Amino acid sequence: MVMSFDSYMRDMVQPMREDLTRIGVKELLTPEQAAETLENSEGTLLLVINSVCGCAAGQCRPGVAKALQNEVKPDHLYTVFAGQEKEATAKAREYLAPYPPSSPSIALFKDGQLVHFIQRHQIEDRSADMIAGDLTDAFEKYCK
Repeated sequence: MVMSFDSYMRDMVQPMREDLTRIGVKELLTPEQAAETLENSEGTLLLVINSVCGCAAGQCRPGVAKALQNEVKPDHLYTVFAGQEKEATAKAREYLAPYPPSSPSIALFKDGQLVHFIQRHQIEDRSADMIAGDLTDAFEKYCK
C-alpha cells in the first residue's frame, strides 16, 4: 500500500494536534467554523495558530498547556493548524488584524475583540514558562 503525501502529513502532525486537543482545545477545521466561532464569541476565547515548527513544539504548545492549568482561564479554547487547514487558518487570521500572519501565534479575544496577541517572534526566543506567564497575566486581566 502506498501512502499519499496528504495521508502521511496527517499522520505526522496528529501528535502535534493532540498536544492541544487532549487538554480541551477544539479544532477549527473549516473557514465556516472559524468565522462562526470568532464572529459569535461571547466571553473570552483563546485561539492558538498551531504549526509544525520547533518553536511550536518546544515553546508555544507547552506554554499554552501550562497557562491553562491556571485557575483563571478563557471560556473557550480553539486552534487552527497553519499549513494543514489552510482555508480555516486564513479565515481565522482575518480576525487578527492589524497583525501579519504568524505561526505559531496565540490570540486572546474578549467579547469578539482581540485583546492580547503573541506573535511568532515573541515565541521563538522565549521559554514555555515565559509564554505561560505572559498568558496567565493576560488571563488574569481579561478573563475574570
